[in-house]
Amino acid sequence: MRVHVTDLKPGDCLKDDTFSKRGIHVLSKGALLQMDDISRLIRHDVDYVDIEDPPQTLASIPRVFHTVTTNFDQSIEGFQSLYLEALSRGSFNRSMVDDILKPLLHSLDQHKDTVSLLLLLDRDDEYTYTHSLQVGMLTYYIATWLGYSKQECYEISRAGYLLDIGKCRIPTSLLNKPGKLTPEEFQEVKRHTTYGYEIISNSMNDHSTALVALQHHEREDGSGYPGRLKSSEIHPYAQIAAIADVYSAMTTTRAFQSKQEFISVLRELHNLGFGKLNGKFVQSFIHHLIPNFIGKRVLLSTGDMGIIIMNNPIDVFRPLVQSEGRFIDLDRERQVSIVEIYME
Repeated sequence: MRVHVTDLKPGDCLKDDTFSKRGIHVLSKGALLQMDDISRLIRHDVDYVDIEDPPQTLASIPRVFHTVTTNFDQSIEGFQSLYLEALSRGSFNRSMVDDILKPLLHSLDQHKDTVSLLLLLDRDDEYTYTHSLQVGMLTYYIATWLGYSKQECYEISRAGYLLDIGKCRIPTSLLNKPGKLTPEEFQEVKRHTTYGYEIISNSMNDHSTALVALQHHEREDGSGYPGRLKSSEIHPYAQIAAIADVYSAMTTTRAFQSKQEFISVLRELHNLGFGKLNGKFVQSFIHHLIPNFIGKRVLLSTGDMGIIIMNNPIDVFRPLVQSEGRFIDLDRERQVSIVEIYME
């Protein structure tokens, strides 16, 4: 599998000998990468490498996350079943959605470190299925942070989990196209919102869930689709789902783009909160997510490894990092940036 060097993780195995752009041999075929090796590749300006991708096992995951990881796997498999059922029948079994989501959300209540959960979902499963799980998870947390009732949080999470069900009617060749879509192709992809509305309406008597599928690409300034609605016209559940949808999409590798680093995406979300996304909801999301980055290992653009030890009160998107006994204030050292974040 070909991956960008910033997407490498300790334990990845090189498929081939790796050379720099100048032809210098950097690492040998079969090398099991450690953090020093990844830093070395970055220093030699290597962009992409081919790796063997061993399956993730429970042994490689902290025990505290074993239950939620199992629920993640079941939720992804469950969404695939819903997706295929919706494709063949034009509807899905609502009780199956509840059977999938309730155990997952119960396990999420035990975990407040949302960033670690997102890192656990940094996997190579089919994008649409994994994305749906991420959105379902993030909408649940956002709704909780905003003070919605337990029942409302469940309804919002369910809507987030199902918001892309309409993609089952979009040709796979378009969803996985590596290059830029033509205007005609983009118009077809955008129809997943109306398809989702129809499928959910055919499957369950819950208008708000159907509206989330229809409206999650609407924007506060009227620039979204399919209805070019403005802020007061967009259902609050859809406004929450839009934030989760954008964040998940930007931090996940897709056919036409590499994933972006978590904190830098938060900055982009912050900017989108001024006219595109609900500003109050965006600020709540950032306020609750930022503390989760403290204690996480990071790879810096210099090739050095470090640990985030403090959020910067001046610029929360440029934290204080400890690396090899020294402290790096990213707010002051603007030329240095975080390239990748790791669970521990």
